[in-house]
Amino acid sequence: MSSPIAFLDVLAAYAELRGQIDAAVARVLQSGCYIGGEEVERFERDWAAYCEAGQAIGVGNGLDALRLVLLALDIGPGDEVIVPSNTFIATWLAVAQVGARAVPVEPDPASFNLDATRIEAAITPRTRAIMPVHLYGQPADLDPILAIARRHGLRVIEDAAQAHGARYRGRRIGAHGDAVAWSFYPGKNLGAMGDGGAITTDDAQLAERLRKLRNYGSSTRYVHEMAGVNSRLDPIQAAVLSVKLAHLDEWNARRSLIAARYLKGLADSALIVPQVPLWAEPVWHLFVVRHPGRDALRDRLADAGIGTLIHYPTPPHRQGAFASMASLSLPISERLHSEVLSLPMGPHLGIEAADRVIEAIGLLMSR
Repeated sequence: MSSPIAFLDVLAAYAELRGQIDAAVARVLQSGCYIGGEEVERFERDWAAYCEAGQAIGVGNGLDALRLVLLALDIGPGDEVIVPSNTFIATWLAVAQVGARAVPVEPDPASFNLDATRIEAAITPRTRAIMPVHLYGQPADLDPILAIARRHGLRVIEDAAQAHGARYRGRRIGAHGDAVAWSFYPGKNLGAMGDGGAITTDDAQLAERLRKLRNYGSSTRYVHEMAGVNSRLDPIQAAVLSVKLAHLDEWNARRSLIAARYLKGLADSALIVPQVPLWAEPVWHLFVVRHPGRDALRDRLADAGIGTLIHYPTPPHRQGAFASMASLSLPISERLHSEVLSLPMGPHLGIEAADRVIEAIGLLMSR
């Protein structure tokens, strides 16, 4: 009997780089510097350069990255932020946590990302920002979003928690909008050994404000210029991320090979497979297919030893956290959430395993 295929093997990433990661962690432990310092500063410089951005600010996690950008832009009670209806709930939570109102806009079902043609209808005098998400590792179509923002005097805050290394029209995601929020959750394309996050931007003044906000509102010890928070990237995590960053392009290329295998092997199946515009270079954080019989297919794949996940089973407006929005009609998002299924994906999956997934789906769907 064939061995099971895990949805994602995070331990394999550590196994491949164990010597380098162990040395990096030991270096931090032996330094005696456990908050901030050289490791964090080095990673911030390297991450900014990688993202083709002027500045990078390490923070505690991806949700904090979004929330701190909103705070730094003075977005709060009485303000509205346009968000995708189809996204992980963190996008909405960041808006709620600063006291603003999330205004959902439906996605383009072909790309899963925010449909720019629907944005202007959602703009009101209270709208302050648009928050596109580069969902599943595929860039959102930024040019029309940025054009709308310029016409209406709005900020653009990108949620790139799943898009490490992705390119939009040849340029890396990292500084198209006013600021870009990143998560380094362990399962991400660039994942830490715990929580971590960052913000990239070309706006030096915004970056300086963010550095103060993440550190109790302070740039000088015991001098607090604003009501900040404690959300700092840990130097141990920064050291681990520095090791992994050197391998990110190679690991993304491995993901692309798996995605190409899936796209070819599943092209004639009953599944709806992802569509990639010519201007997009996705990094395949997830490979998400659609099928109206999703739940039955998921169960049958599990019986065959193939791990899958659903990203995400319940849209944000149907979550208890946003119970006041439960009556909203968002049919595109609701349909996507009822049909999406994420197939095994990762830099350590292997072509043979991908072929087994394709073969299993073919057998199951022919019955």
